[in-house]
Amino acid sequence: GAAVAAESSTGTWTTVWTDGLTSLDRYKGRCYHIEAVVGEENQYICYVAYPLDLFEEGSVTNMFTSIVGNVFGFKALRALRLEDLRIPPAYSKTFQGPPHGIQVERDKLNKYGRPLLGCTIKPKLGLSAKNYGRAVYECLRGGLDFTKDDENVNSQPFMRWRDRFLFCAEAINKSQAETGEIKGH
Repeated sequence: GAAVAAESSTGTWTTVWTDGLTSLDRYKGRCYHIEAVVGEENQYICYVAYPLDLFEEGSVTNMFTSIVGNVFGFKALRALRLEDLRIPPAYSKTFQGPPHGIQVERDKLNKYGRPLLGCTIKPKLGLSAKNYGRAVYECLRGGLDFTKDDENVNSQPFMRWRDRFLFCAEAINKSQAETGEIKGH
């Protein structure tokens, strides 16, 4: 438990000289309770708490990356699973929510009285920008209201953001012209 808390907060595999430049104790994750899993040998439920100062206000990405990003590769553990995450109200209040709600999306797409239909383009990685745009077109032309990028898609060498943007814009324009419907990506 303590190793998981350390690895996902201030801990590292060795002591470094910069440790002395801050109060590490203030920022440490803490394992405050450990329970043996009934009927399972060498399995435990560990309860870990983190100081809120470790997380950027309003950033789900930062919070999850901090808690689970590095520790799942921690070689000292044979297995690890996150079963529960409790967010204190003080931190929850820093999340502003989306800039607008479903009504704005419906207004943009001119779609009412039914679910909005969309998908994430697959495979999520490996397509060229041109083929990615082709997949977007086929989905939109086939009846979807919108498509979206997978979270892993950024601006990788095989598909730069600008190229993907241009091919997706072309796909949207072409599918809108052919269907007479507003489409999105």
